[in-house]
Amino acid sequence: MAKQQQFERTDRIASEIMREVEKIIREDVSDPRTACMFSITHVDVTRDLRYAKVYVSVYEEEKREPMMKALRSAAGFIRHNLGRTVQLRYTPELLFELDTTIEYGVHIASLINEVRKTEGNQSDEA
Repeated sequence: MAKQQQFERTDRIASEIMREVEKIIREDVSDPRTACMFSITHVDVTRDLRYAKVYVSVYEEEKREPMMKALRSAAGFIRHNLGRTVQLRYTPELLFELDTTIEYGVHIASLINEVRKTEGNQSDEA
């Protein structure tokens, strides 16, 4: 039962961190490289709450690398502001990772469509 409560707590904290970090990036980070279409898709928090891995999806491919560099360089600033808004004993260190799951999903969907088209052509020939 205690483990279940621990996971529920880390999930709640991860969701709060996700909301607040996105808000901080949009409103407080003044780096021009962060002025692009992005979303934070997921946050993983370690059980000891020392680290939070923040998965960021950047929609424009040419802006992905500059955005990730900007976030990694602003991690301390974002963490400091996060500490002001989220009431935790210890504010987790933020690790930013590029999330490509949306792009992967689009790729898989296109592959499925190709297979359907070839199967449709084969049934028309028969």
